[in-house]
Amino acid sequence: MAGVNKVILIGNLGKDPELTYTPSGMAIAKFSVATSERKKNQQGGWDEVTDWHNVTLFGKTAEAAGQYLSKGRQVYIEGRISYNSYERDGVKKYYTDILGNRMQMLGSREGGARQDGGQYQQNQNTQQAPPQNTPPQQQQNTNDYEDDLPF
Repeated sequence: MAGVNKVILIGNLGKDPELTYTPSGMAIAKFSVATSERKKNQQGGWDEVTDWHNVTLFGKTAEAAGQYLSKGRQVYIEGRISYNSYERDGVKKYYTDILGNRMQMLGSREGGARQDGGQYQQNQNTQQAPPQNTPPQQQQNTNDYEDDLPF
Protein backbone atom coordinates (compact mmCIF):
# COMPACT_ATOMS: atom_id res chain seq x y z
CA MET A 1 0.00 0.00 0.00
CA ALA A 2 1.31 3.45 -0.89
CA GLY A 3 1.72 6.06 1.80
CA VAL A 4 1.05 9.77 2.01
CA ASN A 5 3.73 12.38 2.68
CA LYS A 6 2.14 15.84 2.69
CA VAL A 7 3.04 18.99 4.58
CA ILE A 8 1.14 22.28 4.69
CA LEU A 9 2.74 25.33 6.28
CA ILE A 10 1.48 28.86 6.80
CA GLY A 11 4.13 31.04 8.34
CA ASN A 12 6.60 33.87 7.89
CA LEU A 13 9.94 33.82 6.12
CA GLY A 14 12.90 33.98 8.48
CA LYS A 15 15.23 35.25 5.75
CA ASP A 16 15.20 36.19 2.07
CA PRO A 17 15.20 33.18 -0.28
CA GLU A 18 18.60 32.05 -1.56
CA LEU A 19 18.14 31.45 -5.29
CA THR A 20 20.64 29.23 -7.14
CA TYR A 21 20.64 27.36 -10.43
CA THR A 22 21.75 23.85 -11.31
CA PRO A 23 24.19 23.36 -14.23
CA SER A 24 21.17 22.41 -16.37
CA GLY A 25 19.49 25.74 -15.51
CA MET A 26 16.82 24.65 -13.02
CA ALA A 27 16.17 27.22 -10.28
CA ILE A 28 16.37 26.21 -6.59
CA ALA A 29 15.17 28.51 -3.79
CA LYS A 30 15.95 27.81 -0.14
CA PHE A 31 14.57 29.70 2.86
CA SER A 32 13.22 29.17 6.36
CA VAL A 33 9.61 29.54 7.48
CA ALA A 34 8.52 30.08 11.08
CA THR A 35 5.22 28.69 12.34
CA SER A 36 3.93 29.52 15.82
CA GLU A 37 1.28 28.21 18.16
CA ARG A 38 0.15 29.05 21.67
CA LYS A 39 0.45 26.45 24.40
CA LYS A 40 -0.71 26.58 27.98
CA ASN A 41 2.19 26.46 30.47
CA GLN A 42 2.27 24.90 33.98
CA GLN A 43 1.46 28.26 35.61
CA GLY A 44 -1.80 28.54 33.62
CA GLY A 45 -0.47 31.23 31.29
CA TRP A 46 0.19 31.00 27.59
CA ASP A 47 3.52 30.61 25.82
CA GLU A 48 4.12 31.05 22.12
CA VAL A 49 6.14 28.21 20.64
CA THR A 50 7.85 28.75 17.28
CA ASP A 51 9.08 26.00 14.96
CA TRP A 52 11.47 26.69 12.08
CA HIS A 53 11.16 24.78 8.81
CA ASN A 54 13.73 24.63 6.00
CA VAL A 55 11.93 24.92 2.66
CA THR A 56 13.27 24.12 -0.81
CA LEU A 57 11.41 25.01 -4.01
CA PHE A 58 12.30 24.13 -7.60
CA GLY A 59 11.75 25.47 -11.12
CA LYS A 60 9.34 28.32 -11.82
CA THR A 61 8.05 28.19 -8.25
CA ALA A 62 11.61 28.81 -7.01
CA GLU A 63 12.04 31.72 -9.42
CA ALA A 64 8.79 33.28 -8.20
CA ALA A 65 9.93 32.88 -4.58
CA GLY A 66 13.25 34.55 -5.38
CA GLN A 67 11.49 37.44 -7.07
CA TYR A 68 8.55 38.08 -4.74
CA LEU A 69 9.35 36.70 -1.27
CA SER A 70 11.41 38.44 1.39
CA LYS A 71 12.12 38.14 5.10
CA GLY A 72 8.97 38.50 7.20
CA ARG A 73 6.55 37.81 4.34
CA GLN A 74 3.70 35.42 5.14
CA VAL A 75 3.51 32.42 2.82
CA TYR A 76 1.57 29.19 2.27
CA ILE A 77 3.73 26.20 1.34
CA GLU A 78 2.52 22.76 0.36
CA GLY A 79 4.88 19.88 -0.25
CA ARG A 80 6.45 16.84 1.34
CA ILE A 81 8.87 16.22 4.17
CA SER A 82 12.33 14.88 3.42
CA TYR A 83 14.78 13.47 5.99
CA ASN A 84 18.46 13.53 5.07
CA SER A 85 21.87 13.09 6.64
CA TYR A 86 25.52 13.84 5.97
CA GLU A 87 28.78 13.11 7.70
CA ARG A 88 31.22 15.78 8.86
CA ASP A 89 34.39 15.08 10.82
CA GLY A 90 33.21 11.51 11.44
CA VAL A 91 29.92 12.68 12.98
CA LYS A 92 26.64 11.91 11.24
CA LYS A 93 24.31 14.95 11.11
CA TYR A 94 20.60 14.75 10.37
CA TYR A 95 18.35 17.44 8.91
CA THR A 96 14.80 17.83 7.66
CA ASP A 97 13.62 19.73 4.59
CA ILE A 98 10.21 20.60 3.23
CA LEU A 99 10.30 20.06 -0.53
CA GLY A 100 7.60 22.43 -1.69
CA ASN A 101 5.56 21.95 -4.83
CA ARG A 102 3.03 24.75 -4.23
CA MET A 103 3.49 28.27 -2.90
CA GLN A 104 1.08 31.11 -2.33
CA MET A 105 2.02 34.51 -1.02
CA LEU A 106 -0.19 35.73 1.82
CA GLY A 107 -0.51 38.96 3.75
CA SER A 108 0.32 42.39 2.37
CA ARG A 109 1.42 43.01 -1.19
CA GLU A 110 4.55 44.98 -0.38
CA GLY A 111 7.42 44.96 -2.83
CA GLY A 112 5.35 44.64 -5.99
CA ALA A 113 3.70 41.32 -5.23
CA ARG A 114 1.31 39.79 -7.74
CA GLN A 115 -2.23 41.10 -7.89
CA ASP A 116 -3.72 37.63 -8.55
CA GLY A 117 -2.88 36.18 -5.12
CA GLY A 118 0.56 34.92 -6.13
CA GLN A 119 -0.21 31.22 -6.31
CA TYR A 120 2.43 28.98 -7.87
CA GLN A 121 2.39 25.23 -8.22
CA GLN A 122 5.09 22.84 -9.35
CA ASN A 123 3.67 19.82 -11.16
CA GLN A 124 6.12 17.14 -12.32
CA ASN A 125 8.79 19.70 -13.30
CA THR A 126 6.32 21.93 -15.13
CA GLN A 127 4.84 25.20 -13.97
CA GLN A 128 1.13 25.87 -14.05
CA ALA A 129 0.03 29.44 -14.55
CA PRO A 130 -1.63 31.04 -11.52
CA PRO A 131 -5.42 31.16 -11.70
CA GLN A 132 -6.75 34.35 -13.21
CA ASN A 133 -9.48 36.32 -11.46
CA THR A 134 -12.29 36.28 -14.02
CA PRO A 135 -15.73 37.75 -13.44
CA PRO A 136 -18.45 35.14 -12.72
CA GLN A 137 -20.26 35.83 -16.02
CA GLN A 138 -17.13 34.76 -17.94
CA GLN A 139 -16.59 31.50 -16.07
CA GLN A 140 -17.78 28.33 -17.80
CA ASN A 141 -20.65 26.56 -16.07
CA THR A 142 -19.32 23.12 -15.16
CA ASN A 143 -22.70 21.96 -13.85
CA ASP A 144 -24.46 21.70 -17.22
CA TYR A 145 -25.40 18.11 -16.41
CA GLU A 146 -27.83 19.37 -13.74
CA ASP A 147 -30.23 20.48 -16.49
CA ASP A 148 -30.67 16.82 -17.50
CA LEU A 149 -31.68 15.54 -14.05
CA PRO A 150 -35.29 14.30 -13.82
CA PHE A 151 -35.94 15.82 -10.38
